[in-house]
This record gives sequence, structure tokens and C-alpha cells, in this order.
Amino acid sequence: MKIILLVTGKSDGGFWNDATIEYTKRIKFYIPFDIEIIPDIKGIASMTEEQQRERQGASILKALSTTDYCILLDERGKEKSSIEFASFIGQRMTTSAKRTVFVVGGAYGFSEDVYQRADEKLSISRMTFSHQMIRAIFTEQLYRAMTILRGEKYHHE
Repeated sequence: MKIILLVTGKSDGGFWNDATIEYTKRIKFYIPFDIEIIPDIKGIASMTEEQQRERQGASILKALSTTDYCILLDERGKEKSSIEFASFIGQRMTTSAKRTVFVVGGAYGFSEDVYQRADEKLSISRMTFSHQMIRAIFTEQLYRAMTILRGEKYHHE
């Protein structure tokens, strides 16, 4: 199985980007992992929220293959503890040879078509974070999950 973090828009760099790069390197020790970036939509500032969701949604759907297991990182998704997330990743690793794709949407969320395509929704938190923060938080939690699955000492209860 390969895990993909599919994100919209480029990163602004800085320390959140540095953290994401560091955790990405660590994750690759355990499992194939990549971050795929959907380019920013031109003229987005002049679009309505719905138009933005629809255009970004079309780009997200285009980036997914029919065999991908798609998990939206969405505030209305199910929350999991780090241990529960590790267990979930462990189950995905044993039950799937496909890509598992975690998707971060745009500022206004996902289009209805993307919600329909999703296999699951997962919430990082009920709080709102910037896209750069989400990338760093997700990669840290995925790294943590891998260390939990291996019984390593990174995670403490």
C-alpha cells in the first residue's frame, strides 16, 4: 500500500513546511508515502465559494484513480486518537494493495462530487487550522502511527 496526502495549493514555506518535509522523510522509512499538490486555480479570488469548491473538486477527482481509497480530512469527519489512527493505518496496510489517499480540500471545503467519491471522512480536529499546519500535523500523526505499529518509543500514553 502507498499513502498519498493530496493537497490543494502550494505551501508558503517556513517552519510548517520544514516540519512536513522532516516527517515525510521519517514516514518513508516505514511505508511508501508522497504528498501530491493540486495547483492553485487561476482567478480563484473572483469566484464564489461554490465555484471554488466545484473547480477544486474537479481537480481532486482528476487526481484520484478509481482504485484509490479516498479519505477526506474534513471537520465533519470521525475523530480518532493517535492509537485509533495507528490501528486504522495498520488495517489499511493489511487489507489493501491500493493507494490510500488522504485529501485536504480548499478554504471552503469539498464539492458534493468529492463527498460522493469519498470512502471515509476523518477529522484532524474540530478546530480550524491553516493548510500548512494540517500538512505538518497529518504527517506527524502518520509518523506517530507508524512508530506505534512498530512498538517504538516515540508515542507515550
